[in-house]
Amino acid sequence: MGDVIHELTIGDPVNLLWVGIGTMLGILVGAIPGLTGAMLIALSLPLTYAMQPSEAMVLLVSMYVGSISGGLITATLLRMPGTPASVITTLDGYPMARAGKPGRALGLGIMASFAGGLISWGFLILLAEPISHISTELGDFDYFALVLVALVLIASVSGKSLAAGVFSGFLGILVTIPGESPATGDTRWTWGIEQLNNGFDLLPVLIGLFAVSQVIHEVASREKKVEQISQIAPEGILLGVGDWLRHMINMIRSSVIGTWVGILPGIGANVGSVMAYSAAKSVSKQPEAFGTGSEEGIVASEAANNATIGGALIPLVAMGIPGSVIDAILLGALVLHGLQPGVLLFHNHPEIVYTIIFTMLIANLTMFGMMLLSAKWISKLATIPRVYLLPVVVVFCVVGSYALNNRMFDVWVMLGFGVVGFMMERSRIPLAPFVIGFVLAPIAEEKLGAGLQATGGSYAPLVTRPVALTFVLISLVLVVWPILKMWRNSGRGDTE
Repeated sequence: MGDVIHELTIGDPVNLLWVGIGTMLGILVGAIPGLTGAMLIALSLPLTYAMQPSEAMVLLVSMYVGSISGGLITATLLRMPGTPASVITTLDGYPMARAGKPGRALGLGIMASFAGGLISWGFLILLAEPISHISTELGDFDYFALVLVALVLIASVSGKSLAAGVFSGFLGILVTIPGESPATGDTRWTWGIEQLNNGFDLLPVLIGLFAVSQVIHEVASREKKVEQISQIAPEGILLGVGDWLRHMINMIRSSVIGTWVGILPGIGANVGSVMAYSAAKSVSKQPEAFGTGSEEGIVASEAANNATIGGALIPLVAMGIPGSVIDAILLGALVLHGLQPGVLLFHNHPEIVYTIIFTMLIANLTMFGMMLLSAKWISKLATIPRVYLLPVVVVFCVVGSYALNNRMFDVWVMLGFGVVGFMMERSRIPLAPFVIGFVLAPIAEEKLGAGLQATGGSYAPLVTRPVALTFVLISLVLVVWPILKMWRNSGRGDTE
């Protein structure tokens, strides 16, 4: 651990450079409505091929931290959340900015973002290694049941429609079928197309779903007029000790909520901010102020959405299970660099795990300084016409996809999944279950296949092993409970 800290700080100045570049790019992209951290990281993956695995993870994790934080700037000053995680921030950030206190609104958001990141990092460093050790004791059926929980949970909490979440997850699983079976090695569903023998590569799929689909969306929709605060004064951004102490309980409570929401696969930072905001309002002495420029509301939202980063990284580094879409992309980055994510990552490559962990800490410190110094100017990015940004994004999409295997097939895959992503979003089908299903399905198939081989084709360990049975029961509850809830609500509607 000490060697990793030394390399990240004073041992290798290049790593600090990557932290600075990654954090700033994340903030910039996060501040531009329509551009997301997932899109930035997906586009950056091809650029990391020539880098060492540790350097690549430093850059990508820094982008992750910066992109979640950057959204608060335009959410506060322009009423345009740069990321879905900052939607709740607009409820109080923008009214406070319009009331003549844009600097203080930004300062509260930056303070809370920093606190949320630090508190969740504390949970990350405390829990990641113990969970990893526990995970090594899991058998193939235990691990399959655990992945099953993740898949079911993603589908059940994504979006307002259970059916849409299930359909999206099923579609993601379906896309993993072409190519070699992870369990048997047999080739299937290739339809004579030689390029499909290895299945769909992760990178073109991700770039298509998040970057190309967004370009199509921007082209298809009219550009909205940006409502900007006329006078943005930087005064008040740097808050005093009294402000930190006054909001400390709220920041701790919201950060804990955000961390534990982040641990749950597929829920996301926006859900964390909603839950923390609701909790803060329920215990506030002035609940009526929420939505009109409440300081408590800004703090709760930003502390929680940044805390989900540390929470989501816990299952990623400990078990190889992504807690969010961005974590799924980071999982793909590990694979692209020849690293096997999962329970053995801590044992085989501890330097990579601790690089990820301590990069989050350094990136949060960097983010805090950059946001304080540049928040006023970054907000201007949202006013740049999309006509200048979109061609650049398209070029990066094509180059990134082609560079993977030097073949046009991957470019066509990227464009195809771009259309798929656009149609899914237009139909209000969430993308998160698709991506996580696409990433987790091969793992589930591999573990189930290995388990069946060891037992001669018997599924009995799913109910005879306590851990596997527990996870299976949790999966059943997660599936049945929303259905019962919908049935109960429909029954009430009929009686009324």
